[in-house]
Parts: sequence; structure tokens; C-alpha cells
Amino acid sequence: MSSLVSPWRQDFPALAAFDAEGQTYLDSAATAQKPRAMLDSLLGHLAGGAANVHRAQHLPGERATRAFEATRDQAAAWLNAASRDEIVFTRGATESLNLLAYGLEHLFQPGDRIVVSALEHHANLLPWQQLALRRGLELAVLPLDAAGTIDLGRAAGLIGPRTRLLAISQLSNVLGRWQPVRELAALARAQGALSVVDGAQGAVHGRHDIQALGCDFYVCSSHKLYGPDGVGLLHGRREALERLRHWQFGGEMVLQADYEESRFRAAPLGFEAGTPPISGVIALGATLAYLAGLDATAVARHEAALHAELLAGLAVRDGVRLLGEPQLALASLTVDGVHSADLAHLLTDQGIAVRTGHHCAMPLLKRLGLSGAIRVSLGLYNDGADLERFFAALDQALELLR
Repeated sequence: MSSLVSPWRQDFPALAAFDAEGQTYLDSAATAQKPRAMLDSLLGHLAGGAANVHRAQHLPGERATRAFEATRDQAAAWLNAASRDEIVFTRGATESLNLLAYGLEHLFQPGDRIVVSALEHHANLLPWQQLALRRGLELAVLPLDAAGTIDLGRAAGLIGPRTRLLAISQLSNVLGRWQPVRELAALARAQGALSVVDGAQGAVHGRHDIQALGCDFYVCSSHKLYGPDGVGLLHGRREALERLRHWQFGGEMVLQADYEESRFRAAPLGFEAGTPPISGVIALGATLAYLAGLDATAVARHEAALHAELLAGLAVRDGVRLLGEPQLALASLTVDGVHSADLAHLLTDQGIAVRTGHHCAMPLLKRLGLSGAIRVSLGLYNDGADLERFFAALDQALELLR
């Protein structure tokens, strides 16, 4: 019996609800459960009186604006941004990446190169793919080594003088490996290219110093970071943000409007058109405060031990094949002679919540010669008992399928 117990499990009411239903949640890479501090903040804001931000002088509006902008300060501190004005609120990592693809489009000429990697989530592939198609650009794909890490040697050859932008994930949502973001961003910078880092998975595991990473833009999603859905963070270096053109129009992003022409605000408000996800942003602030109050070393130690236990259990089961060599947070797998959809169905019947399919990384799965895979992913609230239930269900399912 595993001795791994999460001291933070009780902070997440959904886990007790899952236990009552006989469900074991192992899909945190898709979306994470929410701490009570976030839930209390969300209800407190809405129950205390909703109001719009940045546009009213009355007390409810001032109160909402103050709380909204306080989260910007928290996010800037969380990422070690040089300035709070480098934080733009969006409605998710996907919207952040689309904002960049449209906002930077004017910088590209036919024949220019955009570089992505072979492991990218669709959210960090499709916006650049479509930009390349619109502007007649070359889309180059960085290869991976056998472990699932971007090959730096070959990357140096592909990130050349025609490269205008590099877009890479910090932590693969399929392979569970940290990528050499700092080194790749330096290669892009040496060629005068902009760098974009998809931190949707990476932001969840450890505190990351954006200035030390050296990228121009960094995006992440609240809902994976134990916060509410419908909120994203876009960090941009001041000089990089100044190169963005506005892509959505209306509301308080305007500085001066007339019938014939208008002038628009700079970042961040210039890129927050319309009514933003106010309650979600305020609740994200409570989430960041909760996370900042945890012992980061203890969290990292627990996550590492839990991940090691997951890998050890998979290693002793015949026919289980891992995708790459995952370092933390998750493991994607197939089983010889067993269709992933059939296995997922039997796991679901036993109350095990994992994900199956291409994990929004269809080109990667195709390169690996797979139609799908099972992904087991972990949050700080998971413990050894969750893995025991998973392995018991896995053994029973394989006994039926083989």
C-alpha cells in the first residue's frame, strides 16, 4: 500500500465529491480541480455585487476594478514580470496564441519562416499554421529525440536568418518532458526572431522566472493552474508588446473614437476589448494567493514521488509502452495488442478518469505511428491511493482485453 498522502487534498472540495461517487480523477493536465479559496472568492465577488471594470465611478465598479487589477499585480509577481503592464488577461491560452498570431501578422513577408516543434498542442500549432497559409510563409518543425525533447543541435540549423518567430511548448502535454526553452529562445534572439512559449502545462509545475527564460511572449491558462476556466494570461516583454497590432475592437480598449477613425490604448488594456472575464480574473487572484502560500519544495517533492510511483507501476506491467520518457506530471501510454479506446472504456466503467485520444496533438501521435494513447495526469491533490485504484482497474481491464 502506498504511503503517499497529499496534505492539500482537503483544500479541494471536488475530491470529496469524486470519492462519494467512486471516481478517481487522473486528468489534471486537461483541467485541474479548484481550491476552496478560489470557490469562496468567486462566490464572494458575485454575491457581493457584480459590476463592470474600468468604466464606472460608483462603489461596486470601483471595488471590482480594484480586485481585477490586484490580480494583474499577483500574476506579474507570480511570473516575475518586469512590469504589471506586461500582463494581458485573455480568455485562455488558445485565445492568447491567436491574439499573437493576428497581432504580429504585419511583421511577416512571403518566404519568412515560423518555427514550431513536433510536440505542439493544436493551440500552439494551428494559429501559426494558418498565419503561414495566409502570408505565404514557411512553417518549419523542430524534431524530437527519442526521449521526447526538442533536438537542440538540429534546432540550431532550422532557426536561421529567415526565421521571424519561434513558438514552442515549455512542457509537453503528451510526453511530459521539459523543453530547453531558454536555449531555444536564445537561438531565436540571435537571429532577430521573436519567441513564444506555451506554458499551459509548465506553469502548473513550479514557479518560472519569465525574465530568466528569455522569451518574448509567454502564455498560460487559469483552468489548468487550479483556477477558473475562461481566463488566460499573456505575458509580453514591453518591447514585444509594442510590436503587436490590435486584433479585437470595442469597449474600453479605445482611447479616442470618431466615425471615421479611432485611436487605441497600449497594452494591457488595449488588448482586453469588451467586458473581460471579471469574476474569473478575480478568482484567479485568489488561486495565485493560495498557491503562493504553499510550500513549493514540499509540492515539488510530492509530485515527483507520485510520478515516480506511477512510472514504477507501469514499468512492471507487461506490454505497457510509454510515449517518450516523461519527467513529471503525466504519463501517456499504449498497451500491446489493446486498443486505447477499449482500455479507456473499461477504466471509465471502474470510475477511473483518464484521457484517451490524440490529446490535441494529432500530428505528434501520427509521427509516433499511433491513433491514440491513454494519458494519466496528476495534480498536487492526488495521492498514492489514487494510483492504487488506477492500477487495480488497469489490471482488471487488461485481464478482460487480453
